[in-house]
Amino acid sequence: MCLAIPVQIQSIDADRNAIVALGGVSRQISLIMTPEAQVGDYVLVHTGYAISVLSEEEAQASLEAFAEIAKIQAEMEMGNGEMGHG
Repeated sequence: MCLAIPVQIQSIDADRNAIVALGGVSRQISLIMTPEAQVGDYVLVHTGYAISVLSEEEAQASLEAFAEIAKIQAEMEMGNGEMGHG
């Protein structure tokens, strides 16, 4: 399964590489596939490349969905751990 993560662009250099932050971690990505992207825009990132520019609403909806999936995953893992201790 492939997964693209929405992130907000913090800065862009002359080579069209951007610094983005997600969960307190900053990393560099390429904007070669999204030349229209600007500082402050949200982009979908897959394997180090911005593949699409998103509206803030789309990005927030995606981030909320990822948070809900992570919550469900954590609950399932806790349930599996408890089953083995009884």
